[in-house]
Order: sequence, then structure tokens, then C-alpha cells
Amino acid sequence: MNKIDFIQLSKTVSHALRHEPQSYNLNLDNQGWVLLSDLVIALKSKGIQIDEFGINKMVELSEKKRHQILNGKIRAYYGHSVKDKILKHPVVPPEFLYHGTVQNSLSDILEKGLLPMDRQYVHLSIDRRTAEMVGSRRKGDLVILTIRAKEAFLNNIRFYKEESGIWLSGPIPSKYIVE
Repeated sequence: MNKIDFIQLSKTVSHALRHEPQSYNLNLDNQGWVLLSDLVIALKSKGIQIDEFGINKMVELSEKKRHQILNGKIRAYYGHSVKDKILKHPVVPPEFLYHGTVQNSLSDILEKGLLPMDRQYVHLSIDRRTAEMVGSRRKGDLVILTIRAKEAFLNNIRFYKEESGIWLSGPIPSKYIVE
């Protein structure tokens, strides 16, 4: 393989680290980390000829910033495969954040608030355009919700900013959501 398809590699690594580490014989620690060398071996066992340099390059070039490498280990930022919640450091959010969803989900959200569902955290966007892009992945009429993030933070809702620009939080009560 002369030219590496970094987008496809990123999707494969995400699959290995976020969804099915057992299919790659990977054992993630409770924060989602695995040795980079173990990932290389796992990928090679699936016929993907890559080395640690190639994986580092994939992470560096990725626009979506799905992975983190530190001290010879790698993890997915949004570690769905680990039982324990990945620890984050709370930061003060901007006044408003945004969440893209579909009309069919709106009544539940307005009743119960924004919930992580099958994720560890609620995912939020810094601007409406990004929320539109994220929300448009779902089928249905797009709705962009405005989250009064700063007000929620001042009332003990924790927010976390990822290097990718995505904001995460715990459940957000509906009183902080504006249609």
C-alpha cells in the first residue's frame, strides 16, 4: 500500500477503539487507552499494513480529531467501549452551545432534557452550522436547539471542551434548552 487512505484508517481505528475492541483482540484500560504497538499488531492481523508512524500521521491529519495519542498509547476521544466514563476536566463554556436533532425527538428532549443516550456525554457544537451538520446525519426534519450553556454551568452542569472543538456535558435539563 503506497498511499494510505487516512480517512478509511481513521474509521477502522474508531471501530476498533470505540465499538468492537474485542474483535481486534484489544484490551482497553478503564479510560479507553491501549498501547499503540498493540493497535498496530491488531490492524496487521486484519490485513492493514500500517506502523506507529502511520497512525500518528492519521491522528495529526484528521479533521474530525477522533483519537488521542499520549505516552505510546492511543484512545478514541468518545470511548463508547469502556464501562467507566472517561474522565474529563470541566471548563467554563461560552454563553450558548448548539445541538442538532430531528423534529421527532423534540418533544422528548423538551420533556426530559438532553441525555447522553448510548454515549457517555451529551455532544454539543460551538455554532449553528456545525450543529446542522451533525443533526443532518439523522433522518427527519432538522431542528437546532440553543443551549444556555453558561447559565447551566453556573447551576452545576459540567461542560468539557475537546481538542476537536466538540463540547461535551452531562444531561442538560430542558429549562436550559431554547427551540
